[in-house]
Amino acid sequence: MRWLLLLGLVALSECITHKVPLVKKKSLRKNLTEQGKLKDFLKIHHHNLASKYFPATSEAANFLDEQPLENYLDTEYFGTISIGTPAQNFTVIFDTGSSNLWVPSIYCSSSACTNHNRFNPEESSTYQGTDETLSITYGTGSMTGILGYDTVQVGGISDVNQIFGLSETEPGSFLYYAPFDGILGLAYPSISSSGGTPVFDNIWDEGLISEDLFSVYLSSNDESGSVVIFGGIDSSYYTGSLNWVPVSVEGYWQITVDSITMEGESIACSSGCQAIVDTGTSLLAGPTDAISNIQSYIGASEDSYGDMVVSCSSISSLPNIVFTINGVQYPLSPSAYILESDDSCTSGFEGMDLSSSEELWILGDVFIRQYFTVFDRANNQVGLAAVAQA
Repeated sequence: MRWLLLLGLVALSECITHKVPLVKKKSLRKNLTEQGKLKDFLKIHHHNLASKYFPATSEAANFLDEQPLENYLDTEYFGTISIGTPAQNFTVIFDTGSSNLWVPSIYCSSSACTNHNRFNPEESSTYQGTDETLSITYGTGSMTGILGYDTVQVGGISDVNQIFGLSETEPGSFLYYAPFDGILGLAYPSISSSGGTPVFDNIWDEGLISEDLFSVYLSSNDESGSVVIFGGIDSSYYTGSLNWVPVSVEGYWQITVDSITMEGESIACSSGCQAIVDTGTSLLAGPTDAISNIQSYIGASEDSYGDMVVSCSSISSLPNIVFTINGVQYPLSPSAYILESDDSCTSGFEGMDLSSSEELWILGDVFIRQYFTVFDRANNQVGLAAVAQA
């Protein structure tokens, strides 16, 4: 009996997962709109999602170099981590479209930092400083800071000796209204600047999770209920079975899409295309011309803020848009790709000015809300399954 009990405990330990609750908050765009500052922001900052994946320079000499922060304008899902001993808490974006961790620090006196939690290394007994610097370029300025190592607490996991960035300057008053303190990247280490080991890789290397994967569930309606699950898969969040899609290019979570259709007719990606599955992007993004066609199909028109709006009364008559991936169809209903808020309805599609000739798409939160997503590093694949209805 004793051996049976021990075997049972071992089996249970192998199945332990670590869940990080995510909360849904007002995006930076909504905060700026409420403060009457969105128009001024858009005049100064050219919002182009492509710059997150195709930075202006290929050099990666600085930690997080060329990561445009305005690309998080519409992000709504955030989680809490802590850094240091004793723990100091921070609200971060869990971003599968980047690979580094950074937070504001006490060394930052910019107005943007004063409205956020700031890490104080002098109050952490486990902090180790370095002589390395970081630079995060966005729009007309850059965030600068230093690199350090400390213990990071993520969903009950103690990730020791984790490299992260401590900001010293954050030019641009718009970040004052950002609902997040920093960013925790979950992409591959190959796009991590300065050779910094990503949080997930450190957790796996330290043997703190039993499976080399993490999964994401984003709730459509509730402010709470969304989760990132490290080291496992919870089948209660989805229906049917997971369909696996090979990662086509390691770095971002990049996959191949077969086609994008509406009512059986091709509307984009007719010969196949590449797509990045990105929790750090709120919308569904693609090449400008293709997105313009889709906006026309669904009757969207541009308002004074540059948003593509549709008549809320037309939602019931719009068709599904179907992404076929690895031979499996993933339909998005109008209620999924039209975003309703405060009696207004906006398109969940956004165009990107691509410098590359490649037809690249970004499957952001609009897609992930409909499909439970597993990011499997062990097998370099992405798992997708329809979310379970609450």
